[in-house]
Amino acid sequence: MPENNHIALQVKELLIGYKKSKPVLSNLNLNFFQGQITGLVAKNGSGKSTLIKTLCGVLPALSGSIFINGININDFNKKELAKNSSLVLTDKPTLNGFKVKDLVAMGRYPYASFLGKLNSVDEECIESAITLCKINHLKEKYCNELSDGEFQKAMLARAIAQETSLLFLDEPTAFLDFPSKLNLMKLLNDLSTLKNTSIIIASHDLELLKEHTHQLLVLKKNGSYSVIESKSITIDELVNELDV
Repeated sequence: MPENNHIALQVKELLIGYKKSKPVLSNLNLNFFQGQITGLVAKNGSGKSTLIKTLCGVLPALSGSIFINGININDFNKKELAKNSSLVLTDKPTLNGFKVKDLVAMGRYPYASFLGKLNSVDEECIESAITLCKINHLKEKYCNELSDGEFQKAMLARAIAQETSLLFLDEPTAFLDFPSKLNLMKLLNDLSTLKNTSIIIASHDLELLKEHTHQLLVLKKNGSYSVIESKSITIDELVNELDV
């Protein structure tokens, strides 16, 4: 675990789902620390995506509380929330007419003026994110021309340009080859170290998460959960945890 013990995200008595009569997960009490990478693992249908979307404010919690840097998530307006939390999903939205540089620039809109204009600081953040993700050669390419892997990198660059203290990723390695997966995890580790970003990654890639995260949040088959230090468990033990 990183030496920094500042709690970036805190969850108290959280109940999530789409109906109170059929919650997906209940009684969640969790702390995510600044500069920490957490791997979220679960079998299909166990609530990974629902939890991610709830923690970043896309879905409302059925009950309980979520705090970002000590502030209740319900006390943020949309613009303030976007300055604190960013999300990268596997979905590929239709962005015809948008170039990669336009997509990455979307990450700066929470900081833009009333007229939507970007300043020199915004432009610098955009260029830095593009360089960090190594997609300079794609800047002028249209989003609908990108491969799935290229688009995933562009979406990550948009989230990095957003400069939030929390970054959520849902299956970010799904369309990447193995070298690209390793490069992505190295990038996320650099981000957590250099910018103290708290990162939560939902993935089925157990070995990758075990080797490149600080802790694992395991959503079990019976609806319970556990938090485990990544290096303290074997893959076989992790698979058994999922089946409990």
